[in-house]
Amino acid sequence: MKLPFLKGFDEQALNKYLKNTGWLMFGKVLGLAASLVVTRYLGPELFGDLSFVLALVTITGAVGALGLDTFIIREIINEPNKRDEILGTALCLRLITNSALIPITIGIYLIFHYFSATPGDNLSTFVVLLSFISVFKSFNVIDAYFQSQVQSKYVVHVQNSCLFITTGLKFAVVLLGLPLIYLVLVLVFDAFILATGLIITYQNKGISIFNWSFNKTRGIKLLKQSFPLILSAVMVTVYMKIDQVMLKSVGSAAVGIYGAAANLSEAWFFIPTSIISSVFPAIINARKTDLERYQKRLKNLYDLLVLISLPVAIFISIFANDIIHLIYDTKFEGAGPMLSIHIWSGIFVFLGVASSQFLLAEGYTKISFYRTLTGAIINVLLNLWLIPLYGGVGASIATLIACFISTFYLLFIPKTRQQGIMMLKSLFLVSAFQKIFKR
Repeated sequence: MKLPFLKGFDEQALNKYLKNTGWLMFGKVLGLAASLVVTRYLGPELFGDLSFVLALVTITGAVGALGLDTFIIREIINEPNKRDEILGTALCLRLITNSALIPITIGIYLIFHYFSATPGDNLSTFVVLLSFISVFKSFNVIDAYFQSQVQSKYVVHVQNSCLFITTGLKFAVVLLGLPLIYLVLVLVFDAFILATGLIITYQNKGISIFNWSFNKTRGIKLLKQSFPLILSAVMVTVYMKIDQVMLKSVGSAAVGIYGAAANLSEAWFFIPTSIISSVFPAIINARKTDLERYQKRLKNLYDLLVLISLPVAIFISIFANDIIHLIYDTKFEGAGPMLSIHIWSGIFVFLGVASSQFLLAEGYTKISFYRTLTGAIINVLLNLWLIPLYGGVGASIATLIACFISTFYLLFIPKTRQQGIMMLKSLFLVSAFQKIFKR
């Protein structure tokens, strides 16, 4: 695949990155198809219950990741001979944290259920089971290792294999007409076999997880470095998922209708993550050796992500109602307007994910935290105001505004303002047109 209108990209490297992304896209499309079938099968009420619990455990699970992925990548690149110590320390930290979060998540749900005006059915069993997903995700440190070696294709193959299995199980649940608990068990099983697949893949590369070791000093160092990113990850998750938690005050059906729209809108958010995961080592290396090339790579990355996200946002915004009716028939009436608004947040999510790599490379972890904190606070406040007035449409508006402000928070900080301006130029296609006319 060639992108001649984006002058400045290393075509050979980009083609490699896009090939890896293509494999990942195949798996995500398969997973999306299964998700749509499940959503339609459950209907607004049951899907609302599932979405609410998933949103809750995702928010608490963001703590368990400890913001370590990018630091693991950086540490292995800088100290390849310390690989086993880095990975072993990171795994231990995550397992301890995620295990401790299980009773905390259950406690938060029970408090919410007790004081809620519309508590609905007791979902404690679902909360307990889905909380274990984060424990299994601790083994994603192996994914970080393969990213550091620019070998994400191995992880993609594992993910796709797991998707084939769990997609088949989800279809089986639907065809057999089984209750919601079986879908919950499939989600937990998916996390388990993914962790198992990562371990097997790592072992097959001639290296062993049994050589990993825990180093207290390195653990303290990693936690000190990543602490702002832990808070930042929680804030990101809050302003991406808190709407589904807060909508529960309106009822499970409202959560389900909004969740159906939000899932479609967010289905492709893996694209910036997968592209950036592939190019992040190259960005770090350019930062060390050639600052001009480093800035050029960042600018080209912003341009690429806008050129991917903008046409999609326009198309889906225009045909949102038709898309909802085509996929869900009339079961999720009202999701169309929510989708037409929510889809625009993707542009700012894409740019936000990319600029976060700049903040990490420059060591601006505090700025990363403050901008996501700002986005989370704004989203919560807007949801408190807009949800009682407009329900899911209000939640969509709140998410869009919060994503925009969080992404362009960099404009208000002198040392990051240039990056904010660079993103604005990409957003309004200034950089793209400059490249076209300079050819």
